Amino acid sequence: MKKQITAAMLAGVMAFSLAACGGSSTATTTAAPADTTAAEASAEDTKAEDTTAAESSQEASEAASGEKKTFIVGFDQDFPPMGFVGDDGEYTGFDLELAAEVAERLGMEFVPQPIAWDAKDMELESGTIDCIWNGFTITGREDGYTWSEPYMDNSQVFVVAGDSGISTLADLAGKIVEVQTDSSAEAALKEDAELTGSFGQLLTVADYNTAFMDLEQGAVDAIAMDVIVAGYQIEQRNADFVMLDESLASEEYGVGFKKGNEELRDQVQAALEEMAADGTLTEISEKWFGKDVTTIGK
Repeated sequence: MKKQITAAMLAGVMAFSLAACGGSSTATTTAAPADTTAAEASAEDTKAEDTTAAESSQEASEAASGEKKTFIVGFDQDFPPMGFVGDDGEYTGFDLELAAEVAERLGMEFVPQPIAWDAKDMELESGTIDCIWNGFTITGREDGYTWSEPYMDNSQVFVVAGDSGISTLADLAGKIVEVQTDSSAEAALKEDAELTGSFGQLLTVADYNTAFMDLEQGAVDAIAMDVIVAGYQIEQRNADFVMLDESLASEEYGVGFKKGNEELRDQVQAALEEMAADGTLTEISEKWFGKDVTTIGK
């Protein structure tokens, strides 16, 4: 009887052991995939984080690269033919076309930025613009900017109505003369106290389009301005205006950069010299003026 009981007990123990071993095997088999899934998920998260970080770094790099390639040119949008708003509403002009060509050759994005002319220095110092390129006279401003080489000769003249009876500077005595604020013509007039002292009145105006309207209406007797701009305005308006033979001052146009920015100046200068050598400067000049008025390489 004891043997039977003992045998039964042994059979029970063996059955429990087999059941226990079987349960342990099942648990182990089930746990393994769970551990693998967690590891894979962790790896995927790490990979995603690395990818996101890499993409963010690349985007930041591209953004920085894009900023470096931008060439922002400050100009007076009411100063034809150097820079103005065309009939199609787009910015255009001789200087802007030169600047756009330079930007393309330097692999930069050209951005024309209209500015208030009397705020040009503030715009340049703050970094809002990279240069001033808009019939910008070097004469009298030599120490205020880092300059390109002159690319055009210019002079300051007086424009009057053809029937005004004014033919010499002496005839301006007692007359009302108008000039653009902070322009080269204004600076030249300040240097000639004897001449300006003979005027009946010297007025300043924000732009030359307004000055020509004043001249057309008889509100002023003469305008002091750049000869290049004067010639273009007279031709475009098809009005009875003439320039006096006597000029106020002679000067040169250049591209003005923030003081000390020789790196960008040198890049622009090299592009301009390349354009002079391959005939592009002449081509653009003839398009706007009917002749080559540029001086680089001459």
